[in-house]
Amino acid sequence: EGLIARVVRINRTSDVCFIANDAAKLSGSGIGIGIQSKGTTVIHQKDLLPLNNLELFPQAPLLTPEIFRLIGKNAAKYAKGESPNPVPVISDQMVRPKYQAKAALLHIKETKHVKENEKPEELEYTFE
Repeated sequence: EGLIARVVRINRTSDVCFIANDAAKLSGSGIGIGIQSKGTTVIHQKDLLPLNNLELFPQAPLLTPEIFRLIGKNAAKYAKGESPNPVPVISDQMVRPKYQAKAALLHIKETKHVKENEKPEELEYTFE
């Protein structure tokens, strides 16, 4: 969509809605994407409450690179003031029982790295 992205690590929490809300508040456009270590992803807007987001993608094992690309595209459209159609997602009722233990372990590891009073860090990145 022609916009410039920033990548920021939010250190104060491991909750994806708060991560995304913090990212939106740090963004010049007021739109942010939060991604947990287990892959759960949220598109957020800075003036919304943390648990009141634009789009939520909870079934992380079903998110493909193409879907992540569409998530970025929608976030950019929100940033440009457009009203995009929600990203279509695949739903599978067996994903939760199949990946729940792995997701819980990843979230426990991620939560161990939370530093409540630490400021966000801007990261250098390369997207190909």
